[in-house]
Parts: sequence; structure tokens; C-alpha cells
Amino acid sequence: MWKPAKPLRITEDQRSVLSQWTRGRSTLQKLVLRARILLMAAAGMANHAIAQALSTNRKTVLLWRGRWVEGGLEALRDRTRPGRKPRLTAEFMQRVVQITTQEKPPAATHWSTRTLARRLGVSKMTIQRIWKAHGLQPHRVKRFKLSRDPHFVEKLRDVVGLYLNPPAHALVLSVDEKSQIQALDRTQPGLPMKKGRCGTLTHDYKRNGTTTLFAALNVLEGTVLKRCWAHHRHQEFLAFLKQIDEETQPEMALHLILDHYGTHKHPQVEAWRARHPRFHFHFIPTSSSWLNLVERWFRELTQNRLRRGVFRSVAELEVAIAEYVNTHNADPKPFVWTATAESILAKVERAMKAYNIVQKR
Repeated sequence: MWKPAKPLRITEDQRSVLSQWTRGRSTLQKLVLRARILLMAAAGMANHAIAQALSTNRKTVLLWRGRWVEGGLEALRDRTRPGRKPRLTAEFMQRVVQITTQEKPPAATHWSTRTLARRLGVSKMTIQRIWKAHGLQPHRVKRFKLSRDPHFVEKLRDVVGLYLNPPAHALVLSVDEKSQIQALDRTQPGLPMKKGRCGTLTHDYKRNGTTTLFAALNVLEGTVLKRCWAHHRHQEFLAFLKQIDEETQPEMALHLILDHYGTHKHPQVEAWRARHPRFHFHFIPTSSSWLNLVERWFRELTQNRLRRGVFRSVAELEVAIAEYVNTHNADPKPFVWTATAESILAKVERAMKAYNIVQKR
């Protein structure tokens, strides 16, 4: 048998407050429970009887009886608990950052969470948290390439000017070739996508030949003129220029944005251009393929049609390309160029300073 506990001493004012807590709709339930425990204890009920009536345990009843004796109403509030002391000091985190950014591990190019954790005697999750907090990703690297073209500024302003302020009564065409497109057939059929599983594609393949796609992107409208050939010579480029000449309005001037590939400057191409004065060639700077908008369209073609395609012959590949171009031209969406020449030059200047590059222009 439990020994009966003495009734708690509670004043009328305290009883009134506790009663209000038990009836209050917005009162926290934990405070309601504590108030009921104390009111029952003040009425002389045994601790085990209070616990049974309130569906709690005897230890909880004893806890709040003791708290009441210690501090009255204020003792019923939850005591603030100090947070766990940080195990990692600012000095240690700074050391992790310094080693990650300024040192290299033995026989390796960069740190991993495990190698740095072994070095410092902590867990790999500790290193991972510090890297995440400081935005460090040693396993990743971004590639860059700055043009060494001595006429970079002039060519940049020329091409960007065509994008932002195209001439009146003229078409601006971004022209390039996507060479060596492979007709790849998989050695085994893949499985289709279904709920809970992505589609599958074998890593090995069979080569069935290649083709070269010549494309001209109408910068204003977003439509594409295309032609596929087996070779990538000036003869094919001349034939493509003739196709452009035939499929565009004869009264429109044509401004073609090109790279410095040799076929674009072949003597026979230059002679043909001299006989067709409505053709104007604008060459992007060397190592600046990002400046030619048709490259962006080539990326769409690769991602949406070529990369996961299965082609048993070059003919199948060329049919697939033709279908993609026709679908694109039925609802073209042009790429909108927004960067000014000044903003690009400022970015290039910042890159040169960051990498301590001295470049003569």
C-alpha cells in the first residue's frame, strides 16, 4: 500500500489561477495536467490515485508536487535548458577551410571528406557539415577558356550588335555544322520507364556511320534551315549557302554569324560570296562558340533527340533529325539574347584579373 501524502497548501488566489488553467481553451495541455495534479493533491488525494485518474504515472505527480513546494505557480513553467555546447570551435572550422582551399593531400589533387577527416581526427560528417556551411565542393571544378583573338572586342561588338539591334530589311542567321553525329544502335533493347523505375539503356553500342548537320538558325524567328551530308568540306558548305539563297527572300540582306572553321574561308567560298553581295559574313572570336546561338539549338537537338536515340543506319538518323527540325519549325521559339557587349567585356576582365592573365588586345 502507498503511504498517503499530506494535502498541499494552496491559497485561494492560487486555487483560482489553477482552476482557470484547467478551464482555459488556449492553455497548454501540459499546464492543464500540472494544475489538475495540484488541485487533486490539495484535496488530499493519494499520489497513485491522482496518477490513475489523470492517466499519468506516480513519478510525474511527485515531480510537480515537489516543484510546487519549491516555487509555487512560477515553478510550473518549463525551465529553460542551456543548449549543447558547440563541439566545433570557430578556430577549428577555419582550419578546415584553410586546409581545404590551400593545401592538397598526399598523392591526390583534392581532399575528400574521408581523407580530411583522417587528417584531423574527426568524422567525415563533421567535414561535410563544415564544407556545406562554407560552400566548399572540392570534388567539383568548373572549366573556362578565354579567347586569345587579337580582334576579340571588335568581333564581339559586331556579333552582339546583330543580336540586340538587327539591321532592317535583313535576316540574321546563326550558321554552323554539327559534325560526326553517330548513328548508334544499342546491343540490347532497353526497358521502358515505369512507376518506381527509370528507363534503361545499355552502355555499349554499335556504330552505323556518321553524318554532318549544316544548320542556319533564324535569330529573330527561331526557325532552322538544315541539310545533312556525309562530308564536311567547302563543297558542302557552298551547297548549303546556295540552299539558304534559294529558301530566303531574294530582296533581304543575309548576315551570317560563323566560326573560323577553314571551310568558311575557303577561296571558292570567298569567290562565291563576292558574286552574291547580299551575303555578309560575321565571324565570332576564336574560342567563343558560346557566342553563336545555333550552338544552343544544337544542345536542344542532342538532349531531346540524339543522346538517347537508337539508329540502325545513317538514313534513320537523318530522318530523325529532319522530324525534329520540322517539329521545331512548326512552333519555333527564338533564343532571346540579352547580354550587352559591355557586360561581357566586364566579365572577361574580371576573369582575367582573377586568373592573373595578361592579354593583349
